[in-house]
Amino acid sequence: MRDSVERIATSIRSSQTLRLFSLGFLALLLQIPISMISGLVSERQQRRDEAIAEVSSKWGERQSITGPALVVPYAHRWTEVAAGGQQVTRSETRNAIFLPERLRVRGTIDSEVRHRGIFSVPVYKLGLVVDGEFARPRFSELGIEPALVDWKRAHLAVGISDARAIQEATAVSWNGQRVDYLPGTGGFTDAAKGIHAPVAIADTTQRLAFAFPLSLNGSIGVDVAPFGQKTDVDIQGDNGHPSFQGNWLPTERTVASDSFKARWSISFLGRSYPQAWTSQTQMRQAIDSSRFGVELVDPVDHYRMAARSVKYASLFILLTFATVWLMEVLSGVRVHSIQYLLLGGALCMFFLLELSLSEHLGFPVAYAAASAAVVAMVAAYSVVVVRSVNRALVVGVGVALLYAYLYLLLMNEDYALLIGSLGLFAILGAIMFATRRVNWYTAGARAVESPLPHE
Repeated sequence: MRDSVERIATSIRSSQTLRLFSLGFLALLLQIPISMISGLVSERQQRRDEAIAEVSSKWGERQSITGPALVVPYAHRWTEVAAGGQQVTRSETRNAIFLPERLRVRGTIDSEVRHRGIFSVPVYKLGLVVDGEFARPRFSELGIEPALVDWKRAHLAVGISDARAIQEATAVSWNGQRVDYLPGTGGFTDAAKGIHAPVAIADTTQRLAFAFPLSLNGSIGVDVAPFGQKTDVDIQGDNGHPSFQGNWLPTERTVASDSFKARWSISFLGRSYPQAWTSQTQMRQAIDSSRFGVELVDPVDHYRMAARSVKYASLFILLTFATVWLMEVLSGVRVHSIQYLLLGGALCMFFLLELSLSEHLGFPVAYAAASAAVVAMVAAYSVVVVRSVNRALVVGVGVALLYAYLYLLLMNEDYALLIGSLGLFAILGAIMFATRRVNWYTAGARAVESPLPHE
């Protein structure tokens, strides 16, 4: 009876199938610290976003420019039947909004970095020069009688998403006359914040030319709406990593290591709102959907990189376990489950080191330092685990190659799927080649007959 129990125990210990199941259980167990590290990455990223929001609220938020638009009030009259049956004429003031025939925007972005604690916040100073021309408003197209138009209260309105960040008082040159801007958008309700200037329109005026500068602080990016029948926008900046966003991409662009230039030329036929409407029509959603512009992005967002790298943690653990397990199969050594667990813990530490170091050193340096430290730890511990310097060197080189492979994946996001598929195919092929002559029915028996002293 005792011999039968010993034979069963020996069979279980020598079973490579059960060994693989136990290693799989250890890999699942290590998902607990991995999930905790993933949560820590999200928490640090949230704190970074809060720091950006705090600095932006004081310096200037993302700037969205809407306009300019010519706003002309008019009287709207209608007749109602009163309770006694008499007809009563009612009247209220409404606004007609007209967009320019030609609009040109030239902008220069001077970027800089502000700090809140350990977090860096990209901000900029934006200098704009806006000019263009309106045709004389044709109220007949909106069904408005010219006699009801209040030309004296006409004003030019410009929507600015964060008008608080305007740095200098500005004025518009309106048909050659200087007119100072005032706070608020007046009757241009489709832009919540901004400035306006009262402008004179004579009965004989047919063309209305305008030009004005604008100096703003902002952060993250800037966008504009194509308000002209033809809109030309030229933006240049001292940032070498622009991201062009919105409904149109630049027709021309030049990006250097420390600067960029971009030009848009847009026809009004490509947008979903007309050249004129009344204040009774809500156009804000259509205007917002037509915006285009540029964002100043961090070329290497270490929090995004850390979040992506943690997704490969399970693969790292499985491949490292597979390497050590192959050492067991091919050389006859025996590795204890606790030793596997300690090796997996060292691999988990890499992602914590990568995150903490990247907040101070930047992602490339942090990745190199963390991977070098973990490779040295794993290689040194493997000397004892697999009882051979040469075999430990194989484990260390294998882990180092995994980190090099992961860095390649992180730096080539567009080709990550292709690189990952080819890499896994090569790894599987290498394992199949290394074990092609293993007799799986007897593998592990030698290790059971000569166990290590600590087992």
